Amino acid sequence: MSAISRPFWITLGAISIAFHLWLIFSGLVPNLVSRPIHMALALPWALIFVAKTRPQQISGVVLTVIGLLGCGWIVWNHSSLSDQYGFLMGQGQIAIASALLIVVLEMARRAIGWPLPMVAGVALLYALFGEFIPGEFGHAGLPVESMLGTLTIAEGGLWGSLTGVSVSIVAIFVIFGAVLNGGEAGQGFMNVAGAAAGRLKGGAAKVSVISSALFGSISGSASANVASTGAITLPAMTRLGYPKRLAAAVEAVASSGGQIMPPLMGAGAFVMVELTGRPYVDIMVAAMLPAILYFLAVWVGINAFAQRYDLPGVPENERPTVRAVVITSCFFLVPFTILLWGMFGGGYTPQYAACLALVAGAALLFFDGNLTFSVQRAKSRFCDVCLSAGRQVAMIGSIILCASIVIGVLGLTGLGVKITSLLLSGSAGMLWPALLLTALACLILGMEVPTTAAYVICVSVAGPALIELGLDPLQAHLFVFWFALLSTITPPVCGAVFIAAGMVEENWLKVAGTAMALGIGLYIVPLAMVANASLIDLANDPFLAIAAGLKVAVGLTAISFGLISPRPVWVRVGLAVVGAVMIFAAGI
Repeated sequence: MSAISRPFWITLGAISIAFHLWLIFSGLVPNLVSRPIHMALALPWALIFVAKTRPQQISGVVLTVIGLLGCGWIVWNHSSLSDQYGFLMGQGQIAIASALLIVVLEMARRAIGWPLPMVAGVALLYALFGEFIPGEFGHAGLPVESMLGTLTIAEGGLWGSLTGVSVSIVAIFVIFGAVLNGGEAGQGFMNVAGAAAGRLKGGAAKVSVISSALFGSISGSASANVASTGAITLPAMTRLGYPKRLAAAVEAVASSGGQIMPPLMGAGAFVMVELTGRPYVDIMVAAMLPAILYFLAVWVGINAFAQRYDLPGVPENERPTVRAVVITSCFFLVPFTILLWGMFGGGYTPQYAACLALVAGAALLFFDGNLTFSVQRAKSRFCDVCLSAGRQVAMIGSIILCASIVIGVLGLTGLGVKITSLLLSGSAGMLWPALLLTALACLILGMEVPTTAAYVICVSVAGPALIELGLDPLQAHLFVFWFALLSTITPPVCGAVFIAAGMVEENWLKVAGTAMALGIGLYIVPLAMVANASLIDLANDPFLAIAAGLKVAVGLTAISFGLISPRPVWVRVGLAVVGAVMIFAAGI
């Protein structure tokens, strides 16, 4: 981004923020207006902003213009298009629809790489030519006008419910996160973590866990979490003599957990609202105990590593003062309190409550950790917020638009039902084999596409099978969502591990091995949610949920400690067996 173009991007980011905030207060806006505008605002970020070479810039400008014309055509003709019921009229409309799909594929490719656009491209080819596939995996054939029309001028593809979630909910929370990150909230997270855990054995690692959990709950991206909090925590751990592989593993594992930590949980939680039909508050409460158990396992693992190595706490002179903790914590506590009050006390929708919290966070941008007021500093921060929010809204929008193509094709061709049937037959109609097959599919898909996209695609094909085999819908969705995260720390493609290993200049395989041991909860807790259904029923039966949580906590502690501690092998194996029996033998 050149210095000359910076004002343009700041202005575009401000327009994106203003548009998405306006939607919250504007009442009903037709979906074929709001959703194409959402894509139009994302186009320059996804196609031009990320361009690194002159040819990329030129092609990005050309594709952006084509995309803007296509989106503008949809908005201008939205009333008449809704009367076509997803059927294109004439070659001109077919050309516009085809151009829109190609632009979306290229948006996603430039934003996150080849894998997801390739999946979407294969899906489109299947929709076009699947009638020529023999056997049960072929389909009866779709007229091109109907197939392309459903995906581009109706609400069954690009402008479907997933894009609606991106427009109305995800974008607002991304902007909220950008506002918090633009001020002192990040330092507040670090100070609270330092005060809470700095003096403990392995304190520097535990500071990383707490700060990454807090920061990750608003960032929604494991990689972004590692890059931001890791810039502070990794040098602190290595300076105190922590093994590099352990320091990097702690940061990767803690940062990955941010995506399952309420209240925000990244974009996936809001998509889950749409797919399950459950209120956001229900999902947030259901996810609370499992998230706590995940970080408990990490905490226990650090204690076990402390028996192997000398892991000192943070030196007293480097810990934050009480005054610094109190002041800087307000920079995230005030907006978070308003957010939670809005959802629980005020009875507002999550996006409206986020708007209220966002206003409070924006007001705090005028102050620093010493409570000094500065308009000039606030101006600089607002510019950074515009850049960050515009870029992140566009990236998530690109992912969801591309994933919507896949979901649209699954619905049009009936392929989702066929894969569900295959999963049921492959597991012989038994739940646990089906769970393991689903987990494997999540791991494979998650290696190549972002967590949210992996979750959406996997739950679309595996969710109905799991529900048919007896899982509650929310239970099935949380299970898939958790396993979609596996690839952040599991080889061969483990994004959070790669970044953390690079930051400390350590072999990534060593870091991955340590991360898998520390993050054992990521593999076990989803299975524990199935074996102990009460674990996610905190809202309806808190007593049973807490009892199940304590039971799983004991078992998870035994497994984590047995996996890592330097005790004799027979003791470690015994602990792991006892822990597994505790978690799975008698569900609650």
